[in-house]
Amino acid sequence: MKGFFNRILRIDATDHSFTYEDISDDILKTTLGGKGLGTHLLTEENPPGVDPFSPENRLIICVGPITGTRIWSQSRYAVFSKSPATGGFCESYCGGELAPKIKGCGVDAIIIQGKSSSRVYLSIDEEGVEFHDAGEITGAECYDAERYILSRAGKGAGAMVIGPAGENLVAQAAIKSDLWRSAGRGGLGAVMGSKEIKGISFKGTKKAEIADPEKLTELVKKIATTWKDSPVTKKYQTYGTPSQVAVTNGAGCFPTRYWQSGVSEHWQNLSADYMHEHFEVSRHGCPSCFLQCTKHAKVKSGRHAGLEIDGPEYETIYALGGLNCLDSLEEVAWLNDICDRLGLDTMSAGNLSALAVEAYKCGKTDFAIDYNQPDRMAEFFRLLANAEGVGAIFAKGIKTAAAELDLEDIAIHVKGLEPAGFDPRVLKGMGLSYATSPRGACHLRGTFYKAELTGEVDPEEISGKARYHIDYEDRAALFDSMILCRFFRDFYLWDELSEMIEATTGMKMDKEELELLANQITQKTRAFNRREGIGPEQDTLPKRLLKEATKEGAVLTEADLQIMIREYNNIRKERDEKAHVIS
Repeated sequence: MKGFFNRILRIDATDHSFTYEDISDDILKTTLGGKGLGTHLLTEENPPGVDPFSPENRLIICVGPITGTRIWSQSRYAVFSKSPATGGFCESYCGGELAPKIKGCGVDAIIIQGKSSSRVYLSIDEEGVEFHDAGEITGAECYDAERYILSRAGKGAGAMVIGPAGENLVAQAAIKSDLWRSAGRGGLGAVMGSKEIKGISFKGTKKAEIADPEKLTELVKKIATTWKDSPVTKKYQTYGTPSQVAVTNGAGCFPTRYWQSGVSEHWQNLSADYMHEHFEVSRHGCPSCFLQCTKHAKVKSGRHAGLEIDGPEYETIYALGGLNCLDSLEEVAWLNDICDRLGLDTMSAGNLSALAVEAYKCGKTDFAIDYNQPDRMAEFFRLLANAEGVGAIFAKGIKTAAAELDLEDIAIHVKGLEPAGFDPRVLKGMGLSYATSPRGACHLRGTFYKAELTGEVDPEEISGKARYHIDYEDRAALFDSMILCRFFRDFYLWDELSEMIEATTGMKMDKEELELLANQITQKTRAFNRREGIGPEQDTLPKRLLKEATKEGAVLTEADLQIMIREYNNIRKERDEKAHVIS
């Protein structure tokens, strides 16, 4: 099929072997690659009820049909597995420069199974896979591990690695690439660590044939002409995601003091304007992307003077800064760097450190920590990444830790995953997003915060909101299958997606057909969860978010959430029935 190699690489870590397998056009037509293909493979390959750290749990890496093309925002890869944090479906996506190098190896997906008897790293190219002893980088932080692997992979290679958190099977462990990029959510780094794989390098330049290069070129030009100099683009280029701090704080939905408030008194010290004034900031982006949203920041002064990172991004600022009441973006950047080195997801890490504050205040632990204590946060992250002391409790995941510490009434998570930086008591549609997302409290399955913050829909609206949400979620499912960056959601609407799919794969699909395909992909992720014991009863929000108002008085009632969920499920059911009739 055009846009694909119709080939999967299967790696068995147990006996250090690999094979190539064909994948049919029929499967690719109904999955579209990326999320659709990864979900299909995970469902087919994983034994029901398998432990996330079992050798039988698959770690699946996917690219999409547009990966490696000229399409704006194409440079992204996806990773799928059963999550050690939630026990259910896990997906995570990562930008940067690595994705075309993965696809350049001549594959559409990589399935990793088994467990090595010793720690190894892999090198993958167009000819196959080599296994290498990782003794010299066992225990190494992510930056050092990536540089070591790349120094041996040769020019043109890219790599993904895990840090100490992944090696120690910490449920918040990320997979890192390009030093600062993360496939962060759900503990995929721990799954990689459970297979005794420290890292993987990729070096390939193959290109999959596309259906209509001329049509694809026309679409690339049209998007550039319409959007390259737009105000939306200029905002991303100038400020990046930290611009959200002012927006969410102004709307009263910037989570602060572990979800007690939606407004931070220190927000200006965490803002994009502050970053540009107190850091040396330059911009860059992923290959084939004109947004250039990534901000490379160097701290100018203070105890962290000279520190350089890509970021911090909005979600890191909210989690490390807002939830923990930090009053310094320099401290956020420093803690961001620590998490990147250790291989920790910053969103989960920030939520857990704030919960650790509440745990200490309640007398549940003896780890002394209070809000706005960055040094204690740093110590907590080190304990977490090494699964030592109090960190050993939280390393099991927030759901397990909350039960063990008798903190279930105050711990904020859905299905075992902590929410993003948009309080659902203000943005009601985000309550629906968090509750129904198969991977847990996720903002990226639809990015519906955008519709509510811009006034496209009323944040307070309840009835009818599910239909708007599903439109966002369906387009997002297609984005993740192609695989596209979510920040192009305003640029690639239904018509553009249809054009892109036809130009790349040759499949002609109108909006209705695309909606049904997206529905099928989404419903398959939910079916995977049901198989693993995560049913509709877990499509809800934590008690505190439904029973406690924010300090500013915002509320979301159980009744209102259930109205949205019922409408959501009814629409999904209607589409299931429609697809059945058509088939």
